[in-house]
Amino acid sequence: MTKAENPQSYPVDHLALRGAADAPALLTGDRVLRFGDLDAAVGRLASWLLAEAGGPGERVASWGAKSRATCLLPLAAARAELIHVPVNPLLKGAQVAHILADSGAKLLVTNRSRSDMLDGALPDDCALQDLKVAEEIIDSAGQGLPPSTADPDDLAAILYTSGSTGRPKGVMLSHANLWLGAESVATYLKIAPADRVLAVLPLSFDYGQNQLLSSWYAGASVAPLDYLTARDVVKAVARHGVTTLAGVPPLWVQLVESDWPAGTAALLRRLTNSGGALTPSLVDEMRATFPNADIYPMYGLTEAFRSTYLDPSLVAAHPTSMGRAIPHAEILVCRPDGSITDDDEPGELVHAGPLVAKGYWHDAARTAERFRPAPPSSRYGGTAVWSGDTVRRDSDGLLTFVGRDDAMIKTAGNRVSPTEVEDVAIASGLIFEAVAFGVPDPRLGAAIVLIVRGKDGREDAARLSAYLRQHLPNFMQPQAIEWRDALPRNPNGKLDRVAIAAGWAKAVAA
Repeated sequence: MTKAENPQSYPVDHLALRGAADAPALLTGDRVLRFGDLDAAVGRLASWLLAEAGGPGERVASWGAKSRATCLLPLAAARAELIHVPVNPLLKGAQVAHILADSGAKLLVTNRSRSDMLDGALPDDCALQDLKVAEEIIDSAGQGLPPSTADPDDLAAILYTSGSTGRPKGVMLSHANLWLGAESVATYLKIAPADRVLAVLPLSFDYGQNQLLSSWYAGASVAPLDYLTARDVVKAVARHGVTTLAGVPPLWVQLVESDWPAGTAALLRRLTNSGGALTPSLVDEMRATFPNADIYPMYGLTEAFRSTYLDPSLVAAHPTSMGRAIPHAEILVCRPDGSITDDDEPGELVHAGPLVAKGYWHDAARTAERFRPAPPSSRYGGTAVWSGDTVRRDSDGLLTFVGRDDAMIKTAGNRVSPTEVEDVAIASGLIFEAVAFGVPDPRLGAAIVLIVRGKDGREDAARLSAYLRQHLPNFMQPQAIEWRDALPRNPNGKLDRVAIAAGWAKAVAA
């Protein structure tokens, strides 16, 4: 069989050229950056980054709230042929220091309060620059770099995501990955130049960063927002005339419980969801709250960007389905031997095609586990992502999620490694052992429970909670911490995680 041709792609910084010069591209507060100015600002920022980082191919990290600078850095780094490493603004100093050291970042662009959190842990060969300087560069009149001539297969970004072994791992994304992801989403969401997208998700997530890239591919405008409450989102929708909103299930729960003026709710035309499944009841509430909006449930993983979406016309009849493959994605449901499952037979979701990432940064072992040759029946061939997720495909080609093979906890739209929570808890010096796991939660999707074996008795519980608040971001905080005098082990002498979780559930139900 002839393998499929990869679609045409371009250096990702060329997205700054997609919109009409006088059309709004970025809405920050009361400021409007138009596409003509966007391209010039990206060029100036690229020139500055290149001088600060030392040369093409170096890694440039950004760590901060949403601003013009943090929104433009993905394109500016690409134009300078640098590799962008966006850091989740919710992370704490030790986690950021690991990302900087692991990526070999030569430059960190952040603000003073965040750099102070590193507490001397900034790698020796990593320079520091303030986001305020980046903002000044955007507004300067200097000459910037022209659109890049990078090969679309060149590395453009490293996105760090939690791994089941604990330490975050860096997923390597090419210009083609980012460009084709933007094209794919803009196409199936039918984003048009007149649309306005409210970007509430972290730009360190592929789902969050794509809010920018897919909008600019379509020539539409983006309004970035760091929100504290659902009311902030309501106000921003009204202020910017927002038509498109991406979210995760916990946010949708908050939004449908909020007070929406009828005129404001009617502005929204499309709602997209990933980071966890929507329940049928939540879909019903979203429909009632936003009567003019199409709902797009989606499934994705950072290693392949996004895999499936459910067409809005099918949501009512198939509310629990993941849908079908997005443009540029080939989705196969496979048995362990790589053969394709029959209809309704569970199998592993395998993603092939040009959206597949380039592997994990400097981690050949974990790359080999997840990135393996595509099944023989793949029309693309090459390397595929074997997701570890079990799904079913029905006779109409619609996919349904069955379960996750690894121990990752998906909470509030974030993938949390139990090992990472456990390692921080043990580093407190207050306990000997720890086991973290997720339990169903109606608002978070999953809440984190931490079972520990302590040293000096349960009076250290408050000290441990305080330590975790200091060293873990909010989304990694355990909802419950239980102390034990002993923890069960399996025949190999390892902690029996299944028994520990089952024991907790039994105690709660009693």
